[in-house]
Amino acid sequence: MSKKDRDGMSKRQMFREKRRRSEQRGRLISIGLIVLGALLVAFFLIYPQVKPVAAIQAAPTHAHPMADRNSMGDPKAPVHFVEYSDYQCPYCKNFWEQTEPQIVDTYVSTGKVFFTSRSAGNWVSGNIGGGSTESQDAAMAAYCAADQGKYWDMYDALFTNVIGEDAGSFTARRIQLIAENVGLDMQTFNSCYSSDKYLDQVNQDFTDAKAAGITGTPFFVITYTAGGETKTDTIDGAQAFSVFQQKLDAALAAASGQ
Repeated sequence: MSKKDRDGMSKRQMFREKRRRSEQRGRLISIGLIVLGALLVAFFLIYPQVKPVAAIQAAPTHAHPMADRNSMGDPKAPVHFVEYSDYQCPYCKNFWEQTEPQIVDTYVSTGKVFFTSRSAGNWVSGNIGGGSTESQDAAMAAYCAADQGKYWDMYDALFTNVIGEDAGSFTARRIQLIAENVGLDMQTFNSCYSSDKYLDQVNQDFTDAKAAGITGTPFFVITYTAGGETKTDTIDGAQAFSVFQQKLDAALAAASGQ
């Protein structure tokens, strides 16, 4: 073999060795990226389950006369009153704290008004599914609690434990802790909540709220019959009790033919 041939073979060997090392580096980089990606996925899956959450507070005792799932009062009452609310809305919490107890005491417990709570937790930029789903998730959790006869307990507990409009009030882990605090059977609750059993109900609530003319939360619809015709009135926002009193008294008067 001539020197020229030997030199040519040596160059080919060097080229093959260089290519082998390059391929080996490529494989190592690919493996490294896969491992890094797996670690990042594991972090995002595990961290929400172990990061600290805000402490769960016990809800104050609110009266819920003749409670039946997400309604309370006499279903034969002359006036029906529907609240469309968002558990992360500070104005909704204000209504729950300051005005709702007065309405319950004055109108619901006396058989004059049938009160129903419905969800408008999908109210984010006017679109279903926009932004965080925590309000929607909280609403589904309340409906799941209704399966165990504890809708209003969960309703009170959710408003008690909202920590602001930003994400974090109703993460999956925090909803679990709130449900435990309410005293729900967790196996039954988890089966309901994880299956999105009430997602269609929550979306229907929002659809009905839009049809009623909602522009924000809380929003209220008053329905009654006068002169053989169904009448409706609305209240927008967490108004003072006197505003609700005026509207409800007018509806009761009309329903009774006065």
